[in-house]
Amino acid sequence: MYRVTPALPLPLYDIATTRRMESAAAAGLPAHTLMQRAGLAVARLAVALAPHARTVWVACGPGNNGGDGLEAAAHLQRWGHHPVVTWLGNESSSPPDALASLATARAAGVTFSDFPPGGLGPDDLCIDALLGIGATRAPQGRMAEWFAALNASPAQILAVDVPSGLNADTGECTAKTIAKHDHSAMGRGQIHATNTLALLSCKPGLFTAHGRDAAGAVWFDDLGVTATTEPPCAQLNVPPASTRRPHASHKGSHGDVAVIGGEGAGARGMGMTGAALLASTAALHGGAGRVLVNLLDDGALTLAASQPELMMRSLDALDLRVLTVVCGCGGGQAVRAVLPRVLSQSLQLVLDADALNAIADDSSLRILLQQRSARDLATVLTPHPLEAARLLGSSADAVQADRLTAARRLSGDLRCVVVLKGSGTVIAAPGETPAINPTGNPLLGTAGTGDVLAGLLGARLAAGNQPFTAACSAVYHHGAAADVWPANQALTASALARRLTA
Repeated sequence: MYRVTPALPLPLYDIATTRRMESAAAAGLPAHTLMQRAGLAVARLAVALAPHARTVWVACGPGNNGGDGLEAAAHLQRWGHHPVVTWLGNESSSPPDALASLATARAAGVTFSDFPPGGLGPDDLCIDALLGIGATRAPQGRMAEWFAALNASPAQILAVDVPSGLNADTGECTAKTIAKHDHSAMGRGQIHATNTLALLSCKPGLFTAHGRDAAGAVWFDDLGVTATTEPPCAQLNVPPASTRRPHASHKGSHGDVAVIGGEGAGARGMGMTGAALLASTAALHGGAGRVLVNLLDDGALTLAASQPELMMRSLDALDLRVLTVVCGCGGGQAVRAVLPRVLSQSLQLVLDADALNAIADDSSLRILLQQRSARDLATVLTPHPLEAARLLGSSADAVQADRLTAARRLSGDLRCVVVLKGSGTVIAAPGETPAINPTGNPLLGTAGTGDVLAGLLGARLAAGNQPFTAACSAVYHHGAAADVWPANQALTASALARRLTA
């Protein structure tokens, strides 16, 4: 057993593959072995997390997840702890393994109750063994009451395999009760755990969408089962191996990035030059040898004076055929006029924000984007969920409901690397196992941080990394910079851009 950390490479398996793994392992072991191992793993972690607990409430559902909890309770009872089990099962219909664990818990002298124990404090522990990966609908009756009691308890919560009510494949609440922008609704249909012990396999839903909030710290125990030969549905993104720049290098050795964007105020009074300057600053601090900037409103050139390293250029002065181009940051409507040239000529291309919206609205631009792959020209898109939805002809809610599928579909349709931003950013590319990023936090939820990511990604591409590798590296380091942000300082995009490292 070990705690999953951002630096740890880890394959992620969906529910269907996990069930096949379980069936194959059980076929070669004595009956009930996997549940016994799972219960022991849960009990060991419970003691480590709450060694001074006066009471451990083990909330057990009717299925095998509940059986894992019953096994854990038996161990805790034998070790001198004080588990109280509430069980929602029925002896006439529960699975055989769960019934065997029920008998084990009774034989160990575990206390059973029809109601959650009262008086739980912060040193106590609740074990969520209600639903596991089998949840498909909203909790009802006593199950719903226990959901509410668990989430309201001041005690730590240890979830068995996945927090109950969380879709292990997508990271969405299985009850579909979380209303858009209604944070008070969170928790009505899923458990919000302090820690989660993933068993047999790690599931993608623990690391993206609402999964990161629901799971807390994630631990993993493979239950002594040899890893499957089936390919994972995703993998955790990890930092690439560090490299040292040769002493005998110069600015031309580290690549040139051209940033095209930053529509000025103009008639609409919507100046967005800052977005292009944020991307440019990030490319500089991310290690690009030179950063060339084409602002789509020349009248805004004076705004670049605070970053004298930037080299202002007209579009005609840029040879896009030899450049890594970052296009769209603050581009507004003006970016549409330059996109045909950018899509046709750029050697390597990062498309963000208004460039993505323009492509979603114009089928001819979409065709030019798709054709880049056949010409072996690297392209990376960095949409947030709404931008991805526009490109897919869908809705942001549909994208968020299955972020992995949305990223894979968009990558396949447009034949390029896609960075679907959000909690647990997903990086997908044709022919690659998607990566889910474990770094980053809510501090990044501020204007301009997406522009910073686009500029950093441009620097990684310009340095010679393959597009998928460049995207994984940029996303990881972008999030990691926020994870070490001083607690007493607000994170602004301009400050983030200046703290990036090559």
